[in-house]
Amino acid sequence: MPLYEAPSPMLAVSGDVLIAMDRRPSRQRPPREPKRLRPGRLSPYRRLFATPGARAFTAGSLVARIPMGMFSVSAVMMIAGSRGSYALAGAVTATGLAATALVAPWTARLVDRHGQARVAVPAAAVAVIGSLALLLCVHYDAPAWTFFAAYAATATTPNTGGMSRARWSHIHRASTPENAAARHTANSFEQAADELCFMLGPVAAAFLCSALFPEAGTLTGAVLLMTGTLILAAQRGTEPPVSPRSRGVRSPLHLPGIRALLTVFLATGAVFGSMEVVTLAYADDRGHGAAAGAVLALQAAGSCVAGLLYGSARPAADVGRRLLACVSAMTVLMSLPLLAAFTGSLAAVAGALLLAGAATAPTMVTGMTLIQRVVPQAQLNEGMTLAVTALLGGVAVGAASGGWIVEHAGAASGYSAPVAAAGLALLLCATLHRPRKRGRTFRSLS
Repeated sequence: MPLYEAPSPMLAVSGDVLIAMDRRPSRQRPPREPKRLRPGRLSPYRRLFATPGARAFTAGSLVARIPMGMFSVSAVMMIAGSRGSYALAGAVTATGLAATALVAPWTARLVDRHGQARVAVPAAAVAVIGSLALLLCVHYDAPAWTFFAAYAATATTPNTGGMSRARWSHIHRASTPENAAARHTANSFEQAADELCFMLGPVAAAFLCSALFPEAGTLTGAVLLMTGTLILAAQRGTEPPVSPRSRGVRSPLHLPGIRALLTVFLATGAVFGSMEVVTLAYADDRGHGAAAGAVLALQAAGSCVAGLLYGSARPAADVGRRLLACVSAMTVLMSLPLLAAFTGSLAAVAGALLLAGAATAPTMVTGMTLIQRVVPQAQLNEGMTLAVTALLGGVAVGAASGGWIVEHAGAASGYSAPVAAAGLALLLCATLHRPRKRGRTFRSLS
């Protein structure tokens, strides 16, 4: 029945039911405002992925990046298992790394000129063909020189991490504090994703090659690379537009400040390369070679968590000063594994690596932020790929120097190599951050 209200505010009648109401004079009370929840650590990431299309291209980029940590391990296990030679396996993967350092910037330049979808898909297809060719050459016992030729073809693998960062930079391209914070969060997420992929990739490759068959890691990596690239390329709504460049436009290497920044990436790569080789040698020297992968995974885990936390914090406005602070922290924390190594305990080294990894992701995030400030949008993929190339060169130099120290001074002393590399990066940052009368430094770029 319809509700009948009595003239008195004290009673209301509905059918045969008498309901007692408030006897006090009625007052109009303002509606209560909902309690405002304090923003949590994940709030910046929720806002970031609320952007239409962001989740789709991120998923494709992640799937395509997992093989980056799989291909080299899979190739080593496949070749060493077939030919019984780790020297041959190492030479093949080193050749692929050198080819990547030469080809990757050219691939990125094509991406900038013609668009991600038009270049990334055929480039990934060539890399997949190279991986499958290596698989067939090993399986059918082809001559050793075919291994080098096939694995060199994987150098066309597109830098999907750089393409994902370029999409974030395009989406939040406006010069506002909100977009600057969003770019910082996006760069932090991408760096954490890199660490996660390089942490899970070798583990997945080792499991597939040992549990199934020696070619399983390479085959799975090829499928993931092609699938992820296709998913990323299909997201045309977030793809940065192609900016037609006139003839005579030079490489980002000629931009003011870029070479100085690349030297810091080179020294930082030496930290990573030497740390990996020395940790493998230290674990093997202590009779726990099988645990070396798990110990290195702790460093990547520390970096991954630190990257996510760094992305949720409000960044300082001066990016050059921020990079100097991050490299300083990395130099200090890299001394912890050196101190722990002389205790003779692999567990102590593992804990020290977990803490040392906390400074690597913030350093990389800040360095990539500077790259995005120096390089124009039309050359952003090429600029970020040059940074990755510098890192790979540093990894190679660091691995060689770390191995030399281990051989001549012992495994524990080998941890001095990453400390020295971090110190060199700090020296470069401190020198280049100073204001100069001529040229542009980190300080003027930030």
